[in-house]
Amino acid sequence: MRASAAAPLAVSATAKPARPNIYSKLGIKPIINGVGTVTVLGGSIMPPEVVQAMVDASHYFVPLPELNKKAGARIAELIGVPAAMITCGAASAITVGTSACLARGDAKIMARLPDTSGSRGEVIQQKKHRCGYEQQMLAAGARIVWVETAEEAERAINDRTAMMFFLNKYEPDGLIKRDEWIAIGKKHSVPTFNDAAADIPPVSNLGAYVKQGFDLVAFSGGKGLLGPQASGLLLGREDLIEAARPCMSPFGGIGRGMKVGKEEVMGLLAAVERYMKVDHEAEMRELERRVSEMIATLSKVKGITPRRHLPVIANVVPHLEITWDEGSSKPTSADVVKRLMDGDPPIHIQSRGAGALLVSVWMMRGNEHRIVARRLAEIFG
Repeated sequence: MRASAAAPLAVSATAKPARPNIYSKLGIKPIINGVGTVTVLGGSIMPPEVVQAMVDASHYFVPLPELNKKAGARIAELIGVPAAMITCGAASAITVGTSACLARGDAKIMARLPDTSGSRGEVIQQKKHRCGYEQQMLAAGARIVWVETAEEAERAINDRTAMMFFLNKYEPDGLIKRDEWIAIGKKHSVPTFNDAAADIPPVSNLGAYVKQGFDLVAFSGGKGLLGPQASGLLLGREDLIEAARPCMSPFGGIGRGMKVGKEEVMGLLAAVERYMKVDHEAEMRELERRVSEMIATLSKVKGITPRRHLPVIANVVPHLEITWDEGSSKPTSADVVKRLMDGDPPIHIQSRGAGALLVSVWMMRGNEHRIVARRLAEIFG
């Protein structure tokens, strides 16, 4: 039986929490999140069963290596992949995954990372996939080798090549697509890594990229999964997952600072268990309803065009897009964003350049989408 979408999720039509606002002690106002599952705004709101799992976990002591291994095995079983481990966010998964590919289980190499002298130390990446997450690989001691074409990628491979990194959401921008990237890696026995941090829903993506042939895949735990913000998943080949485990806390070395507590481990496990059985179609219908309501309200405002927008990759849920001519008497997109942030309650949305805004209804609760639509109508009116 599929779990109801109406119960624990931020997309449900439930009211705001009745408990006092803990942040008021610090003089911080909670916001209406019209951006989505972004780290800078706290990721997501954890469902009750995730919170309860973390509370329950806090009452006991357990050996963390055993916990990590058994929780990872359970997650791998749920998703249908060879192996899994819980990391300290998707960025942590990049670092420990890179470390695993650099050391390949050699304890001496792992112990001296980020020093890769005399061993594998290069990661191949497409120039169009430059994203800022390269620092997570550089921290492990890797050197990035930039390529543009499949021919350049093949020429770049040598005995120093440790891994080939692919940023999933940038696939449309690069010349080398997923299948070809995987094929090149297989041909030369070089592990391929796919950073798919924000690429669920759909739920099928959790296992799809490993099944497609990527050796390692990273997901955020605190985005679409609605797990703890300081958690992530590294999925893929069993030998590489085993090589990645000692690269992270509670062990020493390169990932010692990437601590995942027993509470986060059990919270993310609960989040995955919930996600695999929730009614995603009902969730999508709720999001579609919110966007439709906002379009109906804003269609009455002259000079702007509200429409539904569905991203192709990453955060594939219905959004509201608003466009207009900034040369008219309307405010600029920067002005709209500022006025919303300065309001009460503060509202955060995305500017998409001149005369363009993007509003995510995914993490809104109750009637927050109506509040946002009203405020936008007032600003543009």
